[in-house]
Amino acid sequence: EVDLAVHSLKDVPTEIPAGLELCAVLERADPRDALLSSGARLTALPAGAIVGTTSLRRRALLGALRPDLRLEDLRGNVDTRLRRLRQGRFDAVVIAMAGLLRLGRSSEVTEALDPLSFVPAPGQGAIALECRTDDRAVRRATEVLDHRETARAVGAERALLAALGGGCNVPLGAHAVTDGEQVALVGFVASADGRTLVRGESRGEEPQAVGRALAAELLARGAAPLLGR
Repeated sequence: EVDLAVHSLKDVPTEIPAGLELCAVLERADPRDALLSSGARLTALPAGAIVGTTSLRRRALLGALRPDLRLEDLRGNVDTRLRRLRQGRFDAVVIAMAGLLRLGRSSEVTEALDPLSFVPAPGQGAIALECRTDDRAVRRATEVLDHRETARAVGAERALLAALGGGCNVPLGAHAVTDGEQVALVGFVASADGRTLVRGESRGEEPQAVGRALAAELLARGAAPLLGR
């Protein structure tokens, strides 16, 4: 019924249905997570401060970095989440930086969290285009939108996700950057409370190989039980 679909890449499964493909990945916006509070950074939030997020990944990372915080579910669009923060129902909230940038609300960010320690979701900040595999006209038309560096970075992140077999029910993150032909990837798998967190890094020239290599390392170091294997 449509010729082209536009997705937030972090929400796209690693297995694409037969007959469909990702035909372009746009240049990625800021992939980091953002903390918004009354002014305190993550390390300065008082013990027992209430932080809102529903993401299992963010909850695990917050639990690992600040086990003294109270984590509570926070749902709704960006306006709803920030309104609840202003109303004092939360001391801080964590939201994707890319969404705030696209809404012109980045000035409200208290702290952009370091992606090497507060690792984003695979594909976070990237927009992907999907079309039918046999639709040559759409594939040709979207080629100009494909950003090579972003495609290589998210290719490594999604290869890690695919190799681990993780999904929305497991706290995990992956963040890759390119340096010339090299791709550097960091990733983790954690328990829901963040008390157990297996983290690793990988580097190489072929994005999918980098992702698979890091997946193998994480599994060898104890990630398998966390993934239910």
